[in-house]
Amino acid sequence: MQIMPDSPVALRDLLMTATRTLRRRWHDILQPWELSPHEHRALRVIGSADEAIRLGVVAKSLRIVPRAATEVVDRLESRGLTERLPDPADRRAVCVRLTTEGRRVLAELDTARDAEAVEVFARLDDDDRAELGRLLRKLIDDQPS
Repeated sequence: MQIMPDSPVALRDLLMTATRTLRRRWHDILQPWELSPHEHRALRVIGSADEAIRLGVVAKSLRIVPRAATEVVDRLESRGLTERLPDPADRRAVCVRLTTEGRRVLAELDTARDAEAVEVFARLDDDDRAELGRLLRKLIDDQPS
């Protein structure tokens, strides 16, 4: 059976390939910082909070079990990027926040990630980018979260 180039199956495969390409490139960009994409996501979650957040919130945001979040935060803490604090509302709970170094690294990563997006999407002209954005939003707008 031959798949037509614009069939739903072919389009799905193209979208999946594009996504894998972006992820692979991002993984390569993270190498100088010796961080995984998962650790970067944890830094972003922790760094986006106005104050220290519970490890359970980190786990929920990353859609991982609390034990796995603890391991990720352990790795980040060993690098001096995060620090643990007692939860003022519940002394049995532990909170986490970025250190000054963690904020610096996160800012560098955000800059690198933004530069990567500019490089990847520079292949498309303004009209192509607008059309791609429109089509992608159309695919996700009515999907449940």
